[in-house]
Amino acid sequence: MARTRMVVVGGNAAGMSAASQARRRRGPHDLEITAFERGAHTSYSACGLPYLAAGLVRRWQDLVVRTPEQFAERDVRVHVRTEVEGVDLDARRVHVRDLETGRTRSEAWDELVLATGAEPLRPAIPGIGLPGVHGLSTLDDGIRFAAAIDAGPRAAVVVGGGYIGLEAAEALVHRGVPTTVVERAPQVMGRIDPDMGALVGDAVRALGVDLHLGEQVEAIEADGSGRVAAVRTAARTLPAGLVVLGLGTRPRAGLAAEAGIPIGETGAVVVDERTRTPLAGVWAAGDCAQARHVLTGRPVNYHLGTIANKQGRTCGVNLGGGDATFPGVLGTAATKVCRVEVARTGLGEAELAALGVEHRAAVIESTTRAGYYPGAARLRIKLLAERRSGRLLGAQIVGEEHAAKRIDVLATALWNGMSVHELVDVDLSYAPPFATVWDPVLVAARKLAEQVGRGPTGGSGG
Repeated sequence: MARTRMVVVGGNAAGMSAASQARRRRGPHDLEITAFERGAHTSYSACGLPYLAAGLVRRWQDLVVRTPEQFAERDVRVHVRTEVEGVDLDARRVHVRDLETGRTRSEAWDELVLATGAEPLRPAIPGIGLPGVHGLSTLDDGIRFAAAIDAGPRAAVVVGGGYIGLEAAEALVHRGVPTTVVERAPQVMGRIDPDMGALVGDAVRALGVDLHLGEQVEAIEADGSGRVAAVRTAARTLPAGLVVLGLGTRPRAGLAAEAGIPIGETGAVVVDERTRTPLAGVWAAGDCAQARHVLTGRPVNYHLGTIANKQGRTCGVNLGGGDATFPGVLGTAATKVCRVEVARTGLGEAELAALGVEHRAAVIESTTRAGYYPGAARLRIKLLAERRSGRLLGAQIVGEEHAAKRIDVLATALWNGMSVHELVDVDLSYAPPFATVWDPVLVAARKLAEQVGRGPTGGSGG
């Protein structure tokens, strides 16, 4: 009996999770697995790149979970520096190019997994391709960025005030580089509400970063040698020996679109809860694939390592003969800017307004530990709930040490459709080193419960 040929396009979180799970369930005599990766590395932590640049992670090798050689030991063939340039659905072949030699060939498949990830946004800014302008998406990007800091730039400009941009800014400040962040929006971290974003902006300035909001970069300028020298906005020109682009990402779905694989309203590949596309034998997972938002039921596309690994696992289990589903996402995420931790889950006020959901919000300030216990730090929690039912709809946290992980309690409540009335009575732990006797999560829930109604099923109804 002929072996099933599984081809994976993309060698990082989603793709190699799929390959690993499929291999655990089906041996090489039954399933042949081949993966193609356009970069030089497989299965690494992209989230660790800012910490590599900061010197907190000493070696880039420490970010690699499994190398191509280690995959080979598990009978998974991985071709790095090899780009898939086309997918022939009729012939069931992929066309690939060896980026080192330029040679092309094709590979047959019975099951195709698209895990092409996301690509950084690169608007048509004059000078965006100059030497000294860095992205921070791949491990190679992180290695080059760390080397650029080692060279001792006199100043750096970070373009974009989202997660990547602010983490890059912290790395630069940690290494003693004078740093400016330019963000065209009126706040940093646009996925949290403006009142919470203002707290993060204050923290960024307290770190020593020169922060300019509401300014768009018009050009990146070069010096006489052709290297980056400055960043120009309508309001000012900022000297820079190093520029970091943190302008966001979009799903890398061009390969799928060119092949005729359906693309959804988010710009990502359409998949069902088993990660199958509408085409037989074609699967997709990770940043290039859509997911269902648990609260709205609508398709979304979030670029988070947690989602990529889970979708990849689901895909691999199914290709290995199991039966797994990926039920959806909440967009739960956390980051840290120096001492300040930021976390969110569910929907924000702008999203709820766009959906026409009548809601109420409550904001409380508290401490991460009992106020008398050494190390107690301030935190602010914001909760959002549906006005009529009291169903929890979203949460955001800004605070210092031990603040951000409280978002996991709130994500669990959201996942299970709890109301703020139910959340008030959850039996959370208490000891002075860890929390106040009324945990801030419960205080926020109690405050919001006073503003909203109770649904017919105890608060989780419409």
